[in-house]
Amino acid sequence: MGLNDAMNYVLFNNPVSSTMWSMASQGAKAVGLKPKAIAQTAATHTTAVAQQALPPLWKLLGHNRHIVRLAGLSGAAAVVIGAYGAHYHFLPEEEDMQQRDPKQIFEMTNRYHFIHSLALMVAPFARRPYLTTALMLSGMTLFCGTCYYVAFSNDRSVVKLTPMGGFLLIFAWLSFLI
Repeated sequence: MGLNDAMNYVLFNNPVSSTMWSMASQGAKAVGLKPKAIAQTAATHTTAVAQQALPPLWKLLGHNRHIVRLAGLSGAAAVVIGAYGAHYHFLPEEEDMQQRDPKQIFEMTNRYHFIHSLALMVAPFARRPYLTTALMLSGMTLFCGTCYYVAFSNDRSVVKLTPMGGFLLIFAWLSFLI
């Protein structure tokens, strides 16, 4: 249901407003006015006002749009640096990725999942909110989903999909820049 359909229902087509318009129509006829012309003018005017009153959210940001872009750049950098840090050898060389504790994997995954869930709340402020949302959800599904699976099952057969999820998360953050 689009905005125009919703506005038309609220103002003209629901039982209460239909009754009110019917009463107004009868009153207009009684004084010699043409009620259909009045209703059509009202419907056209209402649609125009609604479109002016409800611009896309990213337009509401105005000159503050640069803050959303900066947040996108920062989020992308955080994911890249997080990936680098997760694979950097802070531990002795004999410590391998295969030896990671499932609880550590779970905690890291849950943190990424939560942060990106919060990021979804500001996706409507992106210039292309559906693109941002699709990238964010796809990235969370592939990245967090595979990491959760590894943490709970210790089966590493799905880890080849994890980097694709990470790249999708980076692209989701970068989509705030466009």
